[in-house]
Amino acid sequence: MHATWIDPDDAPELTEEFFERADQYEGEQLLRRGSPKSASTQIPIALRLDADVLAALRATGDGWQTRINDMLRASLHLAGRV
Repeated sequence: MHATWIDPDDAPELTEEFFERADQYEGEQLLRRGSPKSASTQIPIALRLDADVLAALRATGDGWQTRINDMLRASLHLAGRV
């Protein structure tokens, strides 16, 4: 069975949403989406925190986990461990 002819003029409009969801290529290579890869390797762990501490950190908005990492790093610098 042959494919039916589709008139190119009937193609859907290329909207801003279409381009936001589209994959980007450079030559043959698919470019990575999202945040750039971090220079340091992060390791997922389980950490127990008091509920009020966790609520306060989460209340600071997106990026709260990065801010925890930064606070821990700063405290290690103050202690002379990093």
